[in-house]
Amino acid sequence: MARLKPKQLLIQSKTKKGPSRISYSSIITWKLIVVLVVLSLYATYRHWHHRPAFEAEMDLPRAEIMDTLKGSITIEISKDASAGVVDRFINLCKSDYFKGMPFRHVIKNSVIHGGDFDLNGAAHEWILKAKASGENALSPKHEAFMIGTTRSPNSKGFDLFITTAPIPDLNDKIVLFGRVIKGEDIVQEIEEIDTDEHYQPKTPIGIINISLIQEL
Repeated sequence: MARLKPKQLLIQSKTKKGPSRISYSSIITWKLIVVLVVLSLYATYRHWHHRPAFEAEMDLPRAEIMDTLKGSITIEISKDASAGVVDRFINLCKSDYFKGMPFRHVIKNSVIHGGDFDLNGAAHEWILKAKASGENALSPKHEAFMIGTTRSPNSKGFDLFITTAPIPDLNDKIVLFGRVIKGEDIVQEIEEIDTDEHYQPKTPIGIINISLIQEL
């Protein structure tokens, strides 16, 4: 192979391309992109790290098991329900508040009312009034096997209502926060027990306990 003369080597080295330089604008652009990605990741971390536990739980419906003397009823908590009501209900379940709670009123084709206090007949008065008003246009909130509690802020404690038939005009009296997804036959069994003239069960029946079984 012929050797190149020094002059030719000098000319050849001048013709070779040097490494391409990155412009300052490109460097600044990439630095900005990196900063934005880091800030975005940090903001996401802060959002999920400081997010209230209950808000995270409410992303998905929860299933609760209500054990009664007649059998078990599975309740699905609605995602659209009042956060305050559901939060209180879940916390009370964890503290065994509902353990041994009796069903105070059982009104056929209307509701089953459970509570640790007596409403002195108020439970069935507004229910019968609603029934007497006639059949109104029903919405999903007025279906049978819905779970709710008293809307009135003067209520003592936390009572439960399970509807056993579609009932119009419930929104003024009850906050609905869930529905029965399994155990409708158990609800109907409870509905058929004998009651006195005040719709109070002649034989004591109630809730053994309510506990979280899973997130759906």
